[in-house]
Amino acid sequence: MTRRSPSSVVDSYSSLPVRQPNSFTGFTYSRSQPSNAPSAAPSVASGSSATRSSKASQSFLLADMDGRSVKDNRACATCISQLQPHEVSQINWHLDQDEDCRLCQVAATKPEAFTKPFCDFLTENPTVFHTVDYCKTKLHNAGYKELPTRDSWAGKIHAGGKYYVSRNGSSIIAFAVGRGYKTGEAPGFGIVGGHIDALTARLKPVSTKPNKAGFLQLGVAPYAGGLNETWWDRDLAIGGRVIVRDPNTGKVSSRLVRLDWPIAKIPTLAPHFGVGIMGQKNKETQAVPVVGLESTGDNAQAERLGPEGAFVNTQPPKLVKLISKELGIASHTDIVNWELELYDSQPAQTIGLDRDMISAGRIDDKLCSWGALMGLLATEDKDDDTYIKMTALFDDEEIGSKLRQGAGGTFLPSVVERTVEALNPDTYGPGLKGQTYSKSFLLSADVSHAGNPNFLGEYLPDHTPQLNVGLVVAGDSNGHMTTDAVSTAVLSRVAELVGHTLQPFQIRNDSRSGGTIGPMLSSMMGCRAADAGMPQLSMHSIRATTGSLDPGLGVQFFKGFLDNWEKVDNEWEH
Repeated sequence: MTRRSPSSVVDSYSSLPVRQPNSFTGFTYSRSQPSNAPSAAPSVASGSSATRSSKASQSFLLADMDGRSVKDNRACATCISQLQPHEVSQINWHLDQDEDCRLCQVAATKPEAFTKPFCDFLTENPTVFHTVDYCKTKLHNAGYKELPTRDSWAGKIHAGGKYYVSRNGSSIIAFAVGRGYKTGEAPGFGIVGGHIDALTARLKPVSTKPNKAGFLQLGVAPYAGGLNETWWDRDLAIGGRVIVRDPNTGKVSSRLVRLDWPIAKIPTLAPHFGVGIMGQKNKETQAVPVVGLESTGDNAQAERLGPEGAFVNTQPPKLVKLISKELGIASHTDIVNWELELYDSQPAQTIGLDRDMISAGRIDDKLCSWGALMGLLATEDKDDDTYIKMTALFDDEEIGSKLRQGAGGTFLPSVVERTVEALNPDTYGPGLKGQTYSKSFLLSADVSHAGNPNFLGEYLPDHTPQLNVGLVVAGDSNGHMTTDAVSTAVLSRVAELVGHTLQPFQIRNDSRSGGTIGPMLSSMMGCRAADAGMPQLSMHSIRATTGSLDPGLGVQFFKGFLDNWEKVDNEWEH
């Protein structure tokens, strides 16, 4: 979530039940629990453009079992019998009587089944570029096809098809067309949108700094609210993307890199100096990371790794050599440029006496974005679906969404409109486009504030969300959120259908609300929309806290919304 106010991995699965809130009974619904055992794989519809995988294989993907330790991949015989051979080889058949089958848990959308996959995701995908790459891999493995934006989409999108599109390597949109869609109709879109950027510190165009007091330092600049007080004395790693030219072909490509051991640190000043442990908090002069100690002969200013004007001459030579070695680049001058950033190197992990919370970096807004992607991958594939299920994950929300890969750009409307055009090449026009947006709904999914027990006076009574309870519906009387009575009723109906608990949140009158992608996208497209997301403590800290069940609760609701938007839309008088 973008701040608007002025400055003022897991050892065991949780068996905790979803908590019941104290004061939100008006939002509470119930349902009977689905069977634990996945159903047999359905047959492929005649003439369908996409095949269905078995429920167990779908759960294998969602449980993130591929490539993980076999000892943790425990499953029952019923599920194992439905898996593909390469999946079976990664399963532990030894399931004790008191152990749950992980595949059954995922198939039943039990929140505790998603705790470990989420923590692994956060730890292994620290930058926006790694996150998009992760999404592409998941989507590809689930049968989604990539649509290059430079190509024509004519004849490439069909009923029952599943697709994804990316922009800048830092934003991605994925969607599944209903099998029952008929050409000539205006399809409704159920869209869950989130952002995958997070507060960070990015290397400057010239990141080489003069050595001081025997230390090597690195020139970085804050992205959004990065380098705030919570970044001091943290163990920071480096990752991002490197632009590389192939010396044989001359082609330029992007390579991902992650140096995930602690490399940098921003040291505080001892209180004995009388100016506070963080000095005067000058981010340019006092929040400069140290990355090592100078040795005899060290002179970053004098050492040159390339010819005059080469990019590598603007960066610390030791870092250039380290990146080159990590990526197997023989000549340093093959590095054309890079976008690297610092991030908290400590892994995401469960904490608390009952391990009922998650402590991690980059929870805002990878918590909701990951849940939205998993929710899409977990959706049902029914023959009578005519709407389109979509997840859109954006970069640059924390700095206003104004760049081309941000929600304020053309990415989402362009994908929606090109999809409708590809499905209706003979009838597409302003009329069909307008009908499509009128039948669509945007769930702007960004994290919200859980009640902080030490600062409850800063919250409105009865508007204090709790962890491990359910989705938070965020309102704002001044339009910083796109939620209204209609969209709240829609979310309440979805919650009723899937047995989910909603929680209300609004900021006090003497505070200012944060911002999301909801208002800009809903006004741009004209579709109904709501702002809602999972709660967390310590928003915009380098390390925040959410509930251990909240990732799974997000998957549960986002899946329910995508599966039921067509049904809910048809219940309204229009």
